[in-house]
Amino acid sequence: MDVQSIKRTFGIIGNDPQLLHAIEIAAQVASTDLTVLITGESGTGKDVFPKIIHQNSARKHGQYFAVNCGAIPEGTIDSELFGHEKGSFTGAIAERKGYFEIADGGTLFLDEVAEMPLPTQARLLRVLENGEYIRVGGSKVMKTNVRVVAATNVDLPDAIQKGKFRKDLYYRLNTIPIHIPALRERKEDIYLLFRKFASDFAERSRIPVISLTSEAVKVLENYRWDGNVRQLKNVTEQISIIEQQRVITDTVLERYLPNKISNALPVLFQREESTEGMSERDLLYKVLFEMKHDIAELRHTVNELTTHQNIISTNYIEPIPVDHTDPVTIEPDFMDITPSEEVFHEQHEPVSLSLEQNEIEMIKKALEKYNGKRKDAARELGISERTLYRKINEFGIK
Repeated sequence: MDVQSIKRTFGIIGNDPQLLHAIEIAAQVASTDLTVLITGESGTGKDVFPKIIHQNSARKHGQYFAVNCGAIPEGTIDSELFGHEKGSFTGAIAERKGYFEIADGGTLFLDEVAEMPLPTQARLLRVLENGEYIRVGGSKVMKTNVRVVAATNVDLPDAIQKGKFRKDLYYRLNTIPIHIPALRERKEDIYLLFRKFASDFAERSRIPVISLTSEAVKVLENYRWDGNVRQLKNVTEQISIIEQQRVITDTVLERYLPNKISNALPVLFQREESTEGMSERDLLYKVLFEMKHDIAELRHTVNELTTHQNIISTNYIEPIPVDHTDPVTIEPDFMDITPSEEVFHEQHEPVSLSLEQNEIEMIKKALEKYNGKRKDAARELGISERTLYRKINEFGIK
């Protein structure tokens, strides 16, 4: 079966090269009995690929079971996978077959395999190596012929370093690796998926389908989508059922997109594309500009992020009221933020800035960068378009 046929059969939407490559590998490896390890972030659709492998293999008429290792309590996972004998533990009133026994001749999908306890990992390694296992509380060695496909959203090499995952099991599982790209790496597929989800939901719910303005499409494609395809589907369905208007603007769409932590932090903490290429002085100007206009929001954010010790110090320093008509001297210990000494020690001298003058300069630069488009300039500056309009009139900027 070719890639396009697989996409149609399993309802896969997208033309991203990484996604197509993952489908190709799944199709090629299906005819073998090699163990496959599928990696990728949560919500990327990793659960579809074991089905592709099973349905295109010689085992397609055998049993297919998907087991979420992270959802099974540590005390019972061995019994679930390998079975148990009667009386082997409290509550074991009869013998029980495990998934490796009832899926004999078929395929077993072990999702969230990194959540498996270390003793269970040792049992799994034995099954993968020679097909042998022992029921909990038993002594008889049993055999199984099961194709194992595993998946995880955890960085397994890092888990190995922390002693949470066996290195030998990792190499045994990783015979054929398949990586599923995150949705933000498939920007051209995002709008395709949105249209599919919107159309499907409208058909099921018997309501008119929603559509996006061109500005909303840009917002959709540039959002990070930490929850990947699953999050995109949820957002699409929320908008479809809640909004009365069927044409969704960027302003409406943004109300359904949770802000990232980095969006609420000062610019020095961000790693956004908008700061790339900025000089150190411009970066400092931008920090001062945003702090002047959003200090109340910053206080609220700091309170919410006290648990993020690696991002913001819990010893928050209350900002000192500033007379905006006088120059302000920024010393090296300002806010205890020292990502780069050069930012505060250009030519080994303190940086003296007039907040109002630099505010005007930042506004002019943003307007020039976006050819006078206030909406884009406001987004660059981190303020609302209404606030930008007021500042333009206040400072007489042309």
